[in-house]
Amino acid sequence: MTQPRMDGRLALVTGATRGIGRAVALAFAKAGAHVILTGRTAGALTEVDDEIRSVTGKPDGATLITLNLKHGDKIDALGPSLYTRFGKLDVVAACAGILGTLTPVGHITTDAWAEVMDINLTANLRLIRTLHPLLERSEAGRAIFVTSGAAVAKNAYWAPYAVSKAGLDALVKTYALEVANTNVRANLLSPGPIATAMRAKAFPGEDASTLKTAADIAPAFIKLADPKLTENGRIYDAKTTSWLG
Repeated sequence: MTQPRMDGRLALVTGATRGIGRAVALAFAKAGAHVILTGRTAGALTEVDDEIRSVTGKPDGATLITLNLKHGDKIDALGPSLYTRFGKLDVVAACAGILGTLTPVGHITTDAWAEVMDINLTANLRLIRTLHPLLERSEAGRAIFVTSGAAVAKNAYWAPYAVSKAGLDALVKTYALEVANTNVRANLLSPGPIATAMRAKAFPGEDASTLKTAADIAPAFIKLADPKLTENGRIYDAKTTSWLG
């Protein structure tokens, strides 16, 4: 099957400086999109921008936005700022996330809990809230959020991460119901086991060479960004390349 193109599309990627976010940003750029990169450090964003210029041969590169998702007021300002510059947004791929501390429920500190919820759940609520008006202005707005098999609470000691992803699933599915009669579609993507720094932290003894890379699953994000996509409020399993639920 021919890979969909993204020519003329404007796509924002969170967590774009490493792991899945970086791979998605590069894949979007290669497919023809103009990518808005967000991440915590300007230097890391510049590195990704340089790589985009290299692989696409385009001198204009990407748009860079230094953004720490812990700073809710900065997320809230994102929509108005992008509206002023671009007037719309075609795709948002929310790839940023943290694992948090793996520990028994009885040992979870309030601060550790709050940090995971802030990044994995609340930041995505703020992204929806600030970017939805821009997605509505697109002919085919597409919102993609990264979930996890951990959302079904299958691992001991993973409570903050599992709860944050279960909450994200509910948030995005609810949002999808609310936009069902519009030109916006919102879905979740479950990447499966991927060789990332987060995975290495969770499974330090695992042989990363046996896992798929972030680049391997990046085409799945292009599939979910396709203007022709009709699915809404569903989970796409990148490991099995099938829709769940």
